[in-house]
Amino acid sequence: MSYIDRIRACARYDPSLYLPFRVGDARVGAITRDFAVHLETFTEVFSVSADTISLTDRLDSYAARTEAMAAVLGELKTRDLIPGWRDEPYPAGVSFTTPALFEMERAAVSLFGVKGYGVHLNGFVHDGEQTKLWVGKRSLSKPTGPGKLDQLVAGGQPAGMSLKENLIKECAEEANIPADIAARAKPTGTVSYLTSRPEGLRDDLLFIFDLELPADFLPNNTDGEVDAFYLWPIEEICEKIQQTDEFKFNCGLVVIDFLVRHGHIEADHPDYADIVAGLHQGS
Repeated sequence: MSYIDRIRACARYDPSLYLPFRVGDARVGAITRDFAVHLETFTEVFSVSADTISLTDRLDSYAARTEAMAAVLGELKTRDLIPGWRDEPYPAGVSFTTPALFEMERAAVSLFGVKGYGVHLNGFVHDGEQTKLWVGKRSLSKPTGPGKLDQLVAGGQPAGMSLKENLIKECAEEANIPADIAARAKPTGTVSYLTSRPEGLRDDLLFIFDLELPADFLPNNTDGEVDAFYLWPIEEICEKIQQTDEFKFNCGLVVIDFLVRHGHIEADHPDYADIVAGLHQGS
């Protein structure tokens, strides 16, 4: 598997399988026709037609929409239609920079094709002239990507918290990185993708941070979401990305972004332009 194969694997989306999900004139997601059937009975919350699904006009405020969605999702949970329930509120809206229209349970975000946001941290070490990258192995109990390789720290972006605040929180929970060290992380850009996954439609924007760590730093997971940590030289990282599927799908993209930015994928690489463009292909 090449770098560009990794990227193309995160661009599998057939619009004909989905109905747009709207709040008024704003499109906030996309729902599979199969899942839409489960929403038809909630007539006070959803208006379902042959070509769209909308929240009803009576839900005319953030609070009303949030309350109504919570009731529906709670019922769908009892029917085992929302696996991996997390009790984490997620903002749902048109974009990251516009006000959210309501909040919803994080586990349902992809089922409704709502835009998801997260922070991913590349923790790296310089060992002489060699660069090494910390990698986490996800717990087997994780609802998505169990046992897959991940960034040293990564997490979804909840409502009511800044990106940097969330990053520092995740650093403490996932790798026991002290707040004063985590605060040194540098924002380096974003990675985005739009892809159909078993859990639903992933329309995600990831905010990427780099953090150079002390050579003697040893991560320690505190929230039970990481089974192990590895410190691998870049050459081994490149091999894992190109020859295995051990990295979680989106984490592989974040690694490729790191390799591009740090010059480990040269501009003369035959797929260079497509790789760079492919790291930014959300809706």
